Amino acid sequence: MSSTGSSFPERIELSGEGLVLRDWTEADLAAMPALFDDPDIAYWTPIDSPFDEAAARVRLDRDRQLRADGTAILLAVTVDGGAPLGEAMLRRAPEGIELGYAIGPAHRGQGLAVRAVRVLAAYAFEQLGARQVILELEAENTASVAVATKAGFRLLDVPLITGEEKGRPFALQTWALDRP
Repeated sequence: MSSTGSSFPERIELSGEGLVLRDWTEADLAAMPALFDDPDIAYWTPIDSPFDEAAARVRLDRDRQLRADGTAILLAVTVDGGAPLGEAMLRRAPEGIELGYAIGPAHRGQGLAVRAVRVLAAYAFEQLGARQVILELEAENTASVAVATKAGFRLLDVPLITGEEKGRPFALQTWALDRP
């Protein structure tokens, strides 16, 4: 699959697994720093750090541009469509459809990431026609490896994706979930 495609819908709300994944809104800007200004998120993700309301504004604007370009969607993870508890991401990449997530520190340990990944994977399979979705994770990120395993992903025997971000080297494993 190519890295670009048709635009995503202007509005998206996905329900399932006891969650509602919805568009980020202006009203969420004040809540985003409590979710993303966290040492684990700073270390394991490309999300800006420190993360304040200015970073939230940049992220919201970037989300809207990525969606308009047909590249990615970033959705607030909620239980009822209300207060955001984290974020789930779906990105069209040269390798296929990649998923990602970040759950705020106060909301971890509730299975939110696993459930959000399952909801996004279902969307990718049913609405985008994906045959496979992937997660790219560092092996040392035991929490994310646990999410991949619990969500039914399998580790692929492919070369590691290596690089450097935020001044530190990384090596990502590729995990995959095939269309049911």
